[in-house]
Amino acid sequence: MKILVVDDMPLMRHVLINMLRKLDYKDIVEATDGLQALTILKSQTIDLVITDLHMPKMDGITLLDNIRKDAELANLPVLMVTCEDNTETVKKVISAKVSGFIIKPFNMNVLSAQLTRLSKKG
Repeated sequence: MKILVVDDMPLMRHVLINMLRKLDYKDIVEATDGLQALTILKSQTIDLVITDLHMPKMDGITLLDNIRKDAELANLPVLMVTCEDNTETVKKVISAKVSGFIIKPFNMNVLSAQLTRLSKKG
């Protein structure tokens, strides 16, 4: 499984990638924002996107909208990571057809549970 990790914070990408590696996911690509992520999605086959919600240039919801509108990417699982637990924001992300949601701070068990749930859907 090839995973694209999208976050503007290098430390957050590093933490997430380390967790993924500990969970035995080795094929990982990084992007610093939604625009870079879309470029990668157009040029490589990605099996899962894990993206932050708040980023410069293009945020997680706009990235998710772009993925869902693209015929080739529409069914790609997208896991949204955010520190927001505001009900309106959560509803907005869910209505944008996100595959899963993780609220920061989270641990490896939370990430593992989401990945297991998503892999059973496919």
